[in-house]
Amino acid sequence: MKKYAYVNISTYRAKAVKSLKDQIKTPTKIAKDTGIRKNHISKVLKELKDEGVAECVNEEAYRGRLYRLTKEGKEIVDLLD
Repeated sequence: MKKYAYVNISTYRAKAVKSLKDQIKTPTKIAKDTGIRKNHISKVLKELKDEGVAECVNEEAYRGRLYRLTKEGKEIVDLLD
């Protein structure tokens, strides 16, 4: 519940998690889906990654990084809906 509260308290984090619900996406695609600027999405994704809610599947890539929800992230997105 602590991580759910952490995500839910921020509209940016909640929108990013909802955007990643069933797909792997790039930060650019998440930004387009949510209407949030890309530089903000990058910060949000770092926060979600640090909390264990999202993960980068190709960390070694400089461009075109792909993000998805972790198991905890999937549980949180179900609570957000």
